[in-house]
Amino acid sequence: MSKKFALGDHVSWNSEAGRVSGTITKKHTSDFQFKGYTRHCSEDDPQYEITSDKTDHVAMHKGSALTKA
Repeated sequence: MSKKFALGDHVSWNSEAGRVSGTITKKHTSDFQFKGYTRHCSEDDPQYEITSDKTDHVAMHKGSALTKA
């Protein structure tokens, strides 16, 4: 089971460029398309849409990849 987060939570995650932080802007609970790929998620294992603090980049992660910042 994945960690649970709420809209507006400030979180961080590891990326190729190092540790990145941002704010959760959306919670997905059913499969959806993102950048040409199907992202699989459910009510029990959601994926979170996060806007980076430093850029306008939007990332998508499961709760297991996130830490509250």
